[in-house]
Amino acid sequence: MNLQQYLVITGNYWAFTLTDGALRMLVVLFFHQLGYSPLEIAMLFIFYEFFGVVTNLLGGYLGARIGLNRTMQIGLVLQIIALAALTVPTEFLTIVWVMAAQAISGIAKDLNKMSAKSAIKLLVPDNAQSTLYKWVAILTGSKNALKGVGFFLGGLLLTLFGFVGALYTLMALLLVTWLLSLIMLQSELGKAKAKPKFNEIFSKSRAINILSAARMFLFGARDVWFVIALPVVLSQQFNWDHWQVGAFLAIWVIFYGFIQGIAPRLTGRGHGDIEQGPSRNAAVLWAAGLTLVPLGIALLLNAGVAPQWVIVIGLLMFAFMFAVNSSLHSYLIIRFANADGVSLDVGFYYMANAMGRLIGTVLSGLIFQTAGFVACLLVSVAFLATSTIIVRRL
Repeated sequence: MNLQQYLVITGNYWAFTLTDGALRMLVVLFFHQLGYSPLEIAMLFIFYEFFGVVTNLLGGYLGARIGLNRTMQIGLVLQIIALAALTVPTEFLTIVWVMAAQAISGIAKDLNKMSAKSAIKLLVPDNAQSTLYKWVAILTGSKNALKGVGFFLGGLLLTLFGFVGALYTLMALLLVTWLLSLIMLQSELGKAKAKPKFNEIFSKSRAINILSAARMFLFGARDVWFVIALPVVLSQQFNWDHWQVGAFLAIWVIFYGFIQGIAPRLTGRGHGDIEQGPSRNAAVLWAAGLTLVPLGIALLLNAGVAPQWVIVIGLLMFAFMFAVNSSLHSYLIIRFANADGVSLDVGFYYMANAMGRLIGTVLSGLIFQTAGFVACLLVSVAFLATSTIIVRRL
């Protein structure tokens, strides 16, 4: 494996993830201070998710045409532009303006993620599947742990430097990362030997299509209760302060990222050949186990059992199970992707990932507002059961 290139890609991804997590927390906290309601703040991120769908679909095509180094660097530049757009005077920070800035940030994030995940396929030999699984898990897990750290960083920078000062600090970090990437990253990484046609952005691989459908329902199942319903319940029903909600969710993400990073130790032996990587059976088993978690939370809440403890403990169990599922899926997509033009398959897959987040975000607000928190959990159960059934067809 080309360790230097892996470290450059990982460092790039880490720096971007820190700024992405910090930016989200900055927007949430600052616009709460300006008097925006939780639902209005959530709506600021709709374009962030929507353009993630578009970017993953088109970004994979772009990566195969011009190389993953360039799509990664374009992502860094777009994130700098998104940060700069929010430095305007407060009176110009309208909902439309902030949504547009979040759209640019969403495009940047998914270009960066697609590029980093695709590049690993090219750095690990085909006969070293356990190594591939390990490095994919480390990249994915460390990214999510750092996103949680980014939540803390955003709050800290807002306290120390104010909103605009925090944005300039993040821009400086990304500028240094971009310059290092220009110098150190291979110029031809990920460029397909034959220029792909535009109609090839939709995967023709049965395995990729199955994994993409399963991934969409997996992430929809998380966000249908996690994005809007959960923070509102924690703050309004349990009377948690905003900093308590933010800190708990940050710790949740860090824990989730840690479990993703060690997933190969949990799934490698016993569920598949450690030299070949985990099998389909591992994905089915862990998906079925995850389905039981929101079901258990819903049943206990419906029975009136200590709701605060049920949700907190249930969330940690969900983080553990969901992290392993996410790591297994991330490995399997890299394993089945075509090495020539790998970003086409990976981009299509993460398009489904973004679509799941978008569906979950919209349903989270709609179902919670009309039917309550337990209903959100039951929809999550239905999504996870569907994801499990789909993975069985792999």
